[in-house]
Amino acid sequence: MSVAAMVGGVPVSVEEVDAREKRLRDSTIASSLPRLGTSEGRQLRRWLTQLLVTERVVTFEATSRGLDAGGAPTEQELLPDTMSRLEIGSITAAALSQPLGRALFADVTTAVDVTDEDVAAYQARNPHRFATAAGVAVHLRAAARRRAFRLWLDARRAAIVELAPGYEHPGDPRQPDNTHRH
Repeated sequence: MSVAAMVGGVPVSVEEVDAREKRLRDSTIASSLPRLGTSEGRQLRRWLTQLLVTERVVTFEATSRGLDAGGAPTEQELLPDTMSRLEIGSITAAALSQPLGRALFADVTTAVDVTDEDVAAYQARNPHRFATAAGVAVHLRAAARRRAFRLWLDARRAAIVELAPGYEHPGDPRQPDNTHRH
């Protein structure tokens, strides 16, 4: 078995990446995907690997905390609009499309809150955005929870995921197909 990544010592096989890619290429979005064997095609495989390892991290962490999907918040509650999806990132947003990911989000971020000073400062900067301080607090708390979860998930991946050569993060500047330049 060829290994694309290890998550907590458990392999994610190249065959799993192949199967995920095949599902995409057999779907209705196939015509919008990059061609096989191109730089962009390899980046797609790296992104799919990130999805797979993130799913494994979520399952591992939820299991270790004794969580199940029961009572998880809805996806709409956590990611109510396009901006919230953009701020959290596509991989984390994909993890939150699953009930277990949302249950983990709730557990990880349960203590995240904002202060009255945060609310007042936001209202001063944006006096016409919300009618009440309560609306500001809800908005800021949701954003703080998304940020806390994204940072926590990034740290957990860094701690327990090892990526094989060729399956690096798509944005890793050390991999040869990275095209993100400033």
